[in-house]
Amino acid sequence: MKTIISFFILFALTLGVSAQSPKHEVRAVWLTTLQGLDWPKTTSPAQQQRDLIRILDQYQKANINTVLFQTRVRGTTVYPSAIEPWDPILTNRPGMSPGYDPLLFCINECHKRGMECHAWIVTIPIGKANNYGCQQLRKKYPKRIVKIGEEYYMNPELPETGDYIAGICREVAHRYDIDGIHLDYIRYPETWKFKYSREQGRQNITSIVRKIQRAVKSEKPWVKVSCSPIGKYDDLSRYRSNGWNAYTAVCQDAQGWLREGLMDELFPMMYFQGNQFYPFVADWKEHAYGKIVAPGLSIYMLHPSERNWDLSIIRREMNVLRQEGLGCTFFRSKFLTDNIKGIYTFTKDFNRTPALIPPMRWMGKQSPTPVTLLQIDRGKTTDRLLWYGARDLSGANYLLYNIYASDTWPVDTEDPRNLIACRHQYQQLTVPHQGHALYYAVTATDRYGNESRPKTVQDLVRPQGKKRIDFRSLIVGKPTDKIKKQTHSKK
Repeated sequence: MKTIISFFILFALTLGVSAQSPKHEVRAVWLTTLQGLDWPKTTSPAQQQRDLIRILDQYQKANINTVLFQTRVRGTTVYPSAIEPWDPILTNRPGMSPGYDPLLFCINECHKRGMECHAWIVTIPIGKANNYGCQQLRKKYPKRIVKIGEEYYMNPELPETGDYIAGICREVAHRYDIDGIHLDYIRYPETWKFKYSREQGRQNITSIVRKIQRAVKSEKPWVKVSCSPIGKYDDLSRYRSNGWNAYTAVCQDAQGWLREGLMDELFPMMYFQGNQFYPFVADWKEHAYGKIVAPGLSIYMLHPSERNWDLSIIRREMNVLRQEGLGCTFFRSKFLTDNIKGIYTFTKDFNRTPALIPPMRWMGKQSPTPVTLLQIDRGKTTDRLLWYGARDLSGANYLLYNIYASDTWPVDTEDPRNLIACRHQYQQLTVPHQGHALYYAVTATDRYGNESRPKTVQDLVRPQGKKRIDFRSLIVGKPTDKIKKQTHSKK
């Protein structure tokens, strides 16, 4: 109860105060491809790519660092799968390729901007009878599909369902440089008629999760496995969930999945306010087991056609999440980028500085060795930084870099205000400084988010007579070229 009481104290204190931006924080957005709700709005491949770039640019300006990109929609995909057909939203023709790979395009564009890209996989629902993916699955596996009302679902009580979905997740993890596999609707339908106990139902869903986790981690252990459970785990001693919760109502033991290590991250769908929000946030935090929790906020409720919430409701929720060291996720993208009631403007101000993704400390991997060589070539208006020598000790053989800059020495790498580039792919960077001298520090980070000690250069100018390091002899090709070759193979 003390934690719950503290939440209401925080609620009162944060009515008009924005919490300071931390160095590590998940800032995520669900980017929906279902029916083109967020993207795409056209069947032109070139325009699709331009529109996606525009969306990601908006995220970057608001210091968003995680994109949950809807990849499996309803028995269809937005990548060339060997298991399921193309979703018709891309071409307006069921099963037809758009002529490029949207998932690969999104991953590459996210990584250019220092963002993580997670493949959002809708698991159990496959849509109505006229849905193309539903039609194909019913033809192929008629005994695995059940109908509830007008909707069709993969039967969560059959072991084949877990095998099938795990196969899709394995395919994505194997073929793509993805940062996470994000499971949606990994639960029973609300109106399911249980033949057995709810405890057996929870075991059935957990079995599916376990198969997916093993499939993904066997390919690339650094790929995060996450899901979006119902926003209230279960009834609390003083606050009821009103019959709508993860554990009892739909058999999602999401906190148990964190405890067992089956999940690395949770994005609970906390589309509520007041007493239906704050006490349940406290519950998620108390049962995070050292993993990452980034509750989903219902910014769609701001729209006049929905609940017409005042922006202050979302602002307060964002402040409380930050005060408690949790991440924040927006549902969904269009309401953010359309700046409904000023949510985008507020988010840009709220995320005043960049943030790194919290490291996966539970994986127990060693941090990379520091950069050994750092050179700064100073110009009148720009500085060119080049570095070399960090080594990945995690086994992934893949490093990214964080660059810090400050007008005071030493550079404080714990202060997020000094972060000027996160998860940078290259071993060089040009920094505009308008003639104002800066100090720099560079750290290496591995696929698990572990950060090395910083490499700094104290001298603002290179001493006379000191030999310039020839980095051309140390760096062969672009670092991303090497990364692509390594991460497309099985690890």
